Amino acid sequence: MLRATRILNKGAGAITRLPSATTKCLQRSCIAQKRQYHQAGPDTSEKETIVKLLYNIGSKKEVEQYLRHFSSVESQKFAVIKVGGAVISDDLATLASALTFLNRVGLYPIVVHGAGPQLNTRLAEANIEARYEDGIRITDGPTLAIAREVFASENRKLVEALERLGTRARPITGGVFVADYLDKDKYDRVGKIVKVNREVVESSIRAGCLPILTSLAETPEGQILNVNADIAAGELARVLEPLKIVYLNEKNGLYNGTTGKKIETIHLDEEYQDLLKEPWAKDGTKLKLKEIKELLDTLPRSSSVAIISAEHLHKELFTHSGAGTLIMRGHRLFCEQDLAKVDSDRLRALFKEHDPAIASGETTAASYWQELAQIKKDGGEYWVYGDEPYQVAAVVVRKPGQDVGVLDKFIATKSAILNNITDNGWKLIARDHSKLVWRVPRGDENLSWHFERADGSWAIGDEIVFWYGIKDWSEVSTIIGATGSPASAKATSSSSPAGTRAYSTMARRMA
Repeated sequence: MLRATRILNKGAGAITRLPSATTKCLQRSCIAQKRQYHQAGPDTSEKETIVKLLYNIGSKKEVEQYLRHFSSVESQKFAVIKVGGAVISDDLATLASALTFLNRVGLYPIVVHGAGPQLNTRLAEANIEARYEDGIRITDGPTLAIAREVFASENRKLVEALERLGTRARPITGGVFVADYLDKDKYDRVGKIVKVNREVVESSIRAGCLPILTSLAETPEGQILNVNADIAAGELARVLEPLKIVYLNEKNGLYNGTTGKKIETIHLDEEYQDLLKEPWAKDGTKLKLKEIKELLDTLPRSSSVAIISAEHLHKELFTHSGAGTLIMRGHRLFCEQDLAKVDSDRLRALFKEHDPAIASGETTAASYWQELAQIKKDGGEYWVYGDEPYQVAAVVVRKPGQDVGVLDKFIATKSAILNNITDNGWKLIARDHSKLVWRVPRGDENLSWHFERADGSWAIGDEIVFWYGIKDWSEVSTIIGATGSPASAKATSSSSPAGTRAYSTMARRMA
């Protein structure tokens, strides 16, 4: 049975724009609680109310799963969020609302912000030319003086916006990043971070305040240096090793320059080299991918990067479907057509724990291996998919005389689900099989995942049959052993339990 992946429940939630509802909830809360900073944590009843709001963007199960995941680590290890200057100037209310929402459920995101657009405006007003070399802002004395004023002003705006919502926030405009000159002759007062004073950040969290940092650094002698906010956020993440590193932008993700479509997931171990060969992956995009890979290579595999807008931050963090672009290291995947070439002991262990039929004792892994061997002996084929640590596994079979694959197994550990490794597994299956059929119980809580990936579907009794790449129902019915046409299949579904419905999606991608 297919488990939750990146696309799970996409489209199932009626509400995708949470911030407006969030703001109203928080404003009501703030009337009663504003400035009551003596509280050690969020009010329990308020937290429960806000968690229920999250159910509007995802299922109760997945929201609570992510809350437990994020709450399982020390507060400073939840998330480092890099905020671009344009987000502060154009979307301050939404940003403050999103951060406050996270804090109300007991989380402490650490914010590092830039102020590039605001600085350019101020420089233009002062008749100072904004100069760049290799994409790095040349920061002379006059530029740095204005930069310090701008950073302080934008930092204050965000802190005040948070405090208007009753959220404690601490402005941190220095003392965290220690740097040397990157290249004084070339860039002037631009720094390369050599040390991070994490205690400044952690003390803010211990006091119950969200740390709001600028990216300005200092030399050991006290000279202020300008540092790119993306780089500063990355260096902070290397020290804190958070579960999430979030880059907020207005585009709500990373886009394929050829198709114009948003890239939902990137598994670097599997896809990085191929991505760099794409014609659209150049200049700033290539540099961003390189920086993210270098960052994640130094962090635990449990860490991931999200590129998202402030408006959709909650959906990205608390649902399997996400909303922006999720980037993780992942693992290399394999596909074998011979069981002798896989680690049968590890595969058996995965099946025994996570496959319902084998876990319940209805059958055994050995019996299933024998079934696959017989299919091959009879002239059919099978494909076994998995990842290096055996957190996810799938089996596709094709019986003699058929050209359509049947997805017979797709199982995953909780870690694989949370880290979206299942999504990459599906991509590999879809690459190898242009036609695929699979069955799912009608009561499966992850039905939306299957609808998202299917060209067509039909309910038959207690199951729903999904397929893609097939235009003729008779081809599907032959493979699954059903009789009649979709019309007759629909008729049999009327005897299903009350409260269920017959589903049909036809030729979604072929239209």
